[in-house]
This record gives sequence, structure tokens and C-alpha cells, in this order.
Amino acid sequence: MKEFIQKLPKAELHLHIEGSLEPEMMFALAQRNQVSLPYQSVEEVRQAYQFHNLQSFLDIYYAGAAVLQTEQDFYDLTWAYLEKSAAQHVRHTEIFFDPQTHTDRGIAFETVVNGITQALEDAKSQLNLTSYLILCFLRHLSAEAAMQTLEQALPHRDKIIAVGLDSSEVGHPPNKFKAVFDRAGAEGFLTVAHAGEEGPPEYIWEALDLLKVSRVDHGVRAIEDEQLMARLAEEQIPLTVCPLSNVRLCVFQEMKDHNLKKLLDRGLCVTINSDDPSYFGGYMEENFIETQAGLDLSHTDLLQLCRNAFNASFLSEPEIQKHLREIDTLESELETS
Repeated sequence: MKEFIQKLPKAELHLHIEGSLEPEMMFALAQRNQVSLPYQSVEEVRQAYQFHNLQSFLDIYYAGAAVLQTEQDFYDLTWAYLEKSAAQHVRHTEIFFDPQTHTDRGIAFETVVNGITQALEDAKSQLNLTSYLILCFLRHLSAEAAMQTLEQALPHRDKIIAVGLDSSEVGHPPNKFKAVFDRAGAEGFLTVAHAGEEGPPEYIWEALDLLKVSRVDHGVRAIEDEQLMARLAEEQIPLTVCPLSNVRLCVFQEMKDHNLKKLLDRGLCVTINSDDPSYFGGYMEENFIETQAGLDLSHTDLLQLCRNAFNASFLSEPEIQKHLREIDTLESELETS
């Protein structure tokens, strides 16, 4: 099964690039930029990765981001993630970045977006890995701050396909950001949003009806609302689920408790993603392996999850079909073996 998972062509749709910052790189960049860290060693950083909820993770996440200062830093961070992904048969990735995490500490928007974009372009030619970039607004900050960030993004709209919404969910409902999402839509950006991870199903309704999102990031609490489940199934609205993240942040106590298989069996367009892989114990392959083992997923389930991800991506229809054919080939080989 592990060998089969390794071979699967994958698309990742829920990945925070700042969350792929490995402790080794954190220390290397801290040294390069002469930033002092509150940790003495790589081991001490890893030991700090014991979270009891989303906020306990975010506190460390924002501290780690302080080492990212130059265009080269953002390039190196992104390139490291892309190399790992290509090695795990990820064919396409749609990456979140949090400009406010950087602009609020004096880093220019251009520095962030140019460093990331250059790595994405190089990955296409050198790793045969395609990608899109999604700008996320930090929901614990004001709607006015989000609007200012959107203004900063407008000169770079050729580099950014969509806007999203992340950070502390509880107490920050999607409706707070309706105006900025309306403006983003008018400017030609696609929209996605984190909803229904720690927040209630109502947040998913708001993301769909007020923010007009193409897909819901996380969305696991949809299962508490039958009407919502029916809508998600009927409209095939994708849920970008992050199993290892959900367990590490105590959304579910253990992988065997996760509801991904139930969502899949109800006909929802569920996908597997790594979220913040450095912090949550794994990239795409590790998420697939641990989810398969914890929920006893079949080969058919795994193939469906991969198909869902390409169908849920922002790729063009011909590109999607190309990847689906690769999955069909793998399925045929499985049937004849």
C-alpha cells in the first residue's frame, strides 16, 4: 500500500508556504539574517511542536516566520517545499502565502511574492511541477487591513490566482471579510476560505454564500449539518482536508477518529493536503500513508482522493484530463496485477 501511495500522482491544494519552514532552515536563515531565535537547537524547536489547539501552533508559526527577510529567503523556503513535493509525485500545487505576516514587520510585499514566484517558475521547468499562488488574509486582523493587503496585491495579479482566509478561526466569521472578497472577485481573483476546522458549520455557509468561495479549506465540521452535507455533495464543492494537521491540533484525537472516510463515502469532493507540513509531521505522502492506515482506506478510495484533487484544482480542463489519465493508467495496472 505504501508503494502504491508513493506512485500516486498528487495535487496539493492546501499548503501554507510559511508552514513548510523546517527547523534546520529556520536556524540557517536566522544565522544568515542575524535573527535571534527563542530556541537553542533544532531539537528544541521540534519539541516545541506539541500543540493543544490552533492558537498554540500559530504562536510558534509567527515566531518562526521572523527569519524570512529577503527575496532569497522566500525563494529557498519555496524551493525546498517544491523539491520535496516533486519527490513525492506531487504534479501540481496551489500554495498559500500570508503577506501580512511579513509586511507587518517591515518586509516589502514585492520581496515576498517575487521570491516565491521565482521558485514556482523554476519548479515548472526543472521539476515538471505546476503551481498557482493564493494570497491569504489573516482573519485575526481587521477587514481594513485585509483591504490594504488586497490593494498591495493588485500590481501583482498576474502572479496570484486567488485570495483566501486563514489564521485563528473562532470569533472571526467569514462575514467580517465580505467587502474585501467582493472586491477581490471584481478584480478577477478566485476565492477560497478556511472554514469549519475549529469554527462551526455556519462559517462554511457564510464562506459559500457571502464570500462565494470555489472551495472550502478544511470543512470537516460540515458533518454536523445534514443540509450543508447535502449541498456540498450536490454541488461538489471541494473540501481541502488536512488529516495530520487535524490530529496534531486536536480537532480529532487520533487518526482513527477522523471523518474523512465518512465525508468521502457521502460523495463529497474531499482531498488530502499537508497544511503546515514542517509543524504537523508530514508532507503529502505522509498524510496519505497515515490516513490510509488510520481509516483503512482502499485503493479505490485513494484513487478517488487523487482524482478529486485535480478536479478541485484551478488547472484548465485539458490539464486536469491529462492528470486524470495518469490516474486511470495506474488504476488499470492495479486491476491487471
